[in-house]
Amino acid sequence: MTLRIDKPPFLIAIDVVAVILAVYLLVRPTWKRVLAGAIAAVGGALVGWFLVWLTDDVYNLFGVGLTPVTTMWVALGFAGIGLAIANFFRSRWWRKVIAGVSIPVFLIAAFAGVNVDFGAYRNLNDAIGVVPYKALNLHHERGEVIAGTAWSASTTQADPPVKGEIGKVTIPATLSGFPAREAVVYLPPVALGPNPPALPVLYALSGQPGAPADMFTAGRIGSYLDAYAAKHNGYAPIVVAPDQLGGPGRNPMCIDSRAFGDSATYLLKDVRSWITTHLRVSSDPAAWGVFGYSQGATCAAQFAVSRPDLFGSALASSSELGPTLGNVTLTIATGFAGSHSAFEDAQLGPTMKAHAPYKNTLIVFGAGQNDAKYTAFAKTLHSDAVSAGIRSDLLISPGTAHDWNTVRYTLTDGFPAVAAHMGLAP
Repeated sequence: MTLRIDKPPFLIAIDVVAVILAVYLLVRPTWKRVLAGAIAAVGGALVGWFLVWLTDDVYNLFGVGLTPVTTMWVALGFAGIGLAIANFFRSRWWRKVIAGVSIPVFLIAAFAGVNVDFGAYRNLNDAIGVVPYKALNLHHERGEVIAGTAWSASTTQADPPVKGEIGKVTIPATLSGFPAREAVVYLPPVALGPNPPALPVLYALSGQPGAPADMFTAGRIGSYLDAYAAKHNGYAPIVVAPDQLGGPGRNPMCIDSRAFGDSATYLLKDVRSWITTHLRVSSDPAAWGVFGYSQGATCAAQFAVSRPDLFGSALASSSELGPTLGNVTLTIATGFAGSHSAFEDAQLGPTMKAHAPYKNTLIVFGAGQNDAKYTAFAKTLHSDAVSAGIRSDLLISPGTAHDWNTVRYTLTDGFPAVAAHMGLAP
């Protein structure tokens, strides 16, 4: 279950096996059977291409554009299945057995190719949603909010641990009653010593569908911050990945609503209360930020622009223009109790205008080069932010789309500016 399915050893092996099986299934005793197999493969590929076109271009079931690479792998997978089915007819029993075995091999090869394109899963545990972290040990951490910035020579530790720690915590929904799942928290190396300094805090919000652990398993934020801390004497922000969804298939839009519950209250009050009563953190709003992907990116930008008194920065990878369920009418009816004006006011552009000019806010917008829809959103939001007096950067990830590769690019290229804004840079 922990075998890396995103690395060359596995990818090359499964592709080689798939090719060998395809060649075997294609080679038949007569040219008519070879032709039948080839026609079945082409027919399967067309079925795969049609399904991608139907789900993406016609119904837009996933809400994002699927890339040509994903389309290719789906088509190849269905081509293999078509070829295998053709071998069930007018063939010996052992050929039928090999054809049956080849179908899951073709499916695995196609899944692995799509997975690399999306950059999502490292292993099967990630794919089925197994959280690989134990309960967090808070060590010497204690609840204390300290005025000032995070960087202080007086609290620099001589020999911090090499890596931080990641673990699960339960954050009670005391005020909101929101049905949140367990959160995941990262403590940087400098927080693990006997006298941890007051550190900045970075919320990390997954996409939808998703779970808090996604920001660590697919987003690799823990690994990135360990590398950052190694260059900064163990310093990095504390990362708290709360559950803003309440379930993988839910989208509360990080607002309070009758339909989905009080997601905003949970994140802004319950989660913040847990942080300040369990961790040593800075009181400076500039030391608090939000990092999010897709739905989580929209939430990140929402909080940064609507609550500059609480958050000084945001990293938004593939954000929408505002809270949405993908359909304006449905969004207004479900999330805003039928109020069109409340929906409009909650969109990011109008919110920025209402709060302008901002005194000390930074937002980094990221999008994939091959993701036309969200790239356009990012450019619009970046322009709106600059007009509102927000310091804003726009990052376009080369060769990626609406996927975790874009998330990691946004984190890698956007976090240094956020770190400086948080006071981590000397």
